[in-house]
Amino acid sequence: MSYFDTSSPPAKRIPVTLLTGFLGSGKTTLLNQLVQQPSMSRALVIINEFGEIGLDHELFSASTDGEQIELSNGCICCSIRTDLAQTLTNAVWRFAREGKRQFDRLIIETTGLADPAPIVHTLMSETRVARHYALDGIVTVVDAANGSTTLDRHEEALRQAAMADLLLITKQDVASKDQLDALRQRLSAINPSAPLQLLDHGHIEADALLGLGPEDMEARNDDIQRWLGEAASQRAAPHAPTLSPNALFASVGKAEVRAGQMPTAPSPDLNRHDDHIRAHCFVFEHPIKAARLEAWLSLVTSLMGHDMLRIKGMLDIEGRDRPLVIHGVQHLFHPPVELEAWPGGERFSRLVFITRDIPRETLEMTLGDFLNS
Repeated sequence: MSYFDTSSPPAKRIPVTLLTGFLGSGKTTLLNQLVQQPSMSRALVIINEFGEIGLDHELFSASTDGEQIELSNGCICCSIRTDLAQTLTNAVWRFAREGKRQFDRLIIETTGLADPAPIVHTLMSETRVARHYALDGIVTVVDAANGSTTLDRHEEALRQAAMADLLLITKQDVASKDQLDALRQRLSAINPSAPLQLLDHGHIEADALLGLGPEDMEARNDDIQRWLGEAASQRAAPHAPTLSPNALFASVGKAEVRAGQMPTAPSPDLNRHDDHIRAHCFVFEHPIKAARLEAWLSLVTSLMGHDMLRIKGMLDIEGRDRPLVIHGVQHLFHPPVELEAWPGGERFSRLVFITRDIPRETLEMTLGDFLNS
């Protein structure tokens, strides 16, 4: 398997938004208002939940064995109690009329206790699923009043925040200013590449949740900066160390941010749960040899894949004129996307990792060995 092979680009696939968040964070309130908006009128909504479905009864009712029904506004919902891959595969023909699919987008709401990784794995690794669907983004909902406590106590909540492409903070009306400020700072430290947005009673324009991933990304600087994160879009500092004569390999601004340790914050509490989560960014000023980088990615994902929560990169590959975007979760990678042009006209590579219990030094040491081999 090649991380950089674009010889057979996938056909246009159905974009998937994964809506996650811990129990009581407000996912269902958010989903209730999303499905009533015009841009979601042709969305299929899958509820990955057991027991009673939380959507308003006027909008949706489902039996415990997973009956599907069509909403009055055209949005279709289904409750999963069977294999996700089979449900997704069947949906393509089940929700079709006269040979035409009746939905253009998929939203999966996970159970509050879910680690997002297994669902992402299904989208990426199941051939019958990946043929039709592509992950557009992971949206994580966090309760402003209880979010910090939840992050302290529950590994699942921490992974949900760390893997997000967009973080939404709910219930700010019942949280104190100190609670809200602390949560925002903490989430920014856990996942510096994910934008933060405060919701007013769970309301947000549906368009804000769309186009979060690289599948259809145009070569606009704002798009790349949002997806990789602001720190990853900055040039390397003049004093950055050189680990290879062919590539500058550097810390960049906020390139490594430990949870709870932003530049203006006090030293982190080492006993705090999210100190295990770290963000690392590497910048290369010169083209990278694809074979060497691919060998390194294979090594680190095979040895440390479970703790590689997200991998994002825009790469200048030797022998290619256009930038290549790669996107991985743990040991699996999406098909690469080749952009039309370099955003802002600046040609250099950026790799961003969000990891659990993987020191930056480990990545530096192994990557330096491969670049110098």
